[in-house]
Amino acid sequence: MTATTADPVAPVLTAGALLLDMDGTLVNSDAVVERCWRRWSDRHGLDFDEVIKVAHGRQGYASMAVLLPDRPMAENHAENREMLAAETADMEGVVPVPGAPAFLAALADLGLPHALVTSADVPLSSGRMDAAGLALPDVRVTAESVGASKPDPEGFLKGAAALGVDPADCVVFEDSEAGIRAGQAAGMRVVGVPRAAEFGPTVHVEDLSGVRVADAGDGTIRLTF
Repeated sequence: MTATTADPVAPVLTAGALLLDMDGTLVNSDAVVERCWRRWSDRHGLDFDEVIKVAHGRQGYASMAVLLPDRPMAENHAENREMLAAETADMEGVVPVPGAPAFLAALADLGLPHALVTSADVPLSSGRMDAAGLALPDVRVTAESVGASKPDPEGFLKGAAALGVDPADCVVFEDSEAGIRAGQAAGMRVVGVPRAAEFGPTVHVEDLSGVRVADAGDGTIRLTF
């Protein structure tokens, strides 16, 4: 598959499938994420500004392992279960990222291969997508589906396998450093949305409102930015 970036105004990517992160990419859940992680930071006497840098993109237990490296992993998993329950119960302020409704609708209407690949579990991802008014893709890779959190590429590789598409023919949409590193480690190209410019995505966009999706006519997806 090819990437055309010679025209800085309208770069083009073609792909066999799209693998879509949720938080920060399709759904703006910053308000609830920050509420929950601020409480966690206060409980452990940590600087929230440093904590939230780590927390974006990873599963909670993996973030906790980075932030509290000497703590037994069992405690991280236990607190992560509490965190997931708290986040699932709090949907205040959850909204779609600009352009996400039309972007997902275009993929569905055209029947183009795509999957959700998120660090959230099934209840949280279902709740947030519903709160944002977004339809869940038929193919989903959630926290329960993987043994390793982003930046490990496992989730994206499983998404590609579920769609029957070679990883090199996939384009990832991500907003976090951990997610971008995961996509790159999987051998995929990455569209960074929106805070991801500094992490070296293939293409960077501020949101999804300027992304145009089309069927290239040969079984591939054409993305124009």
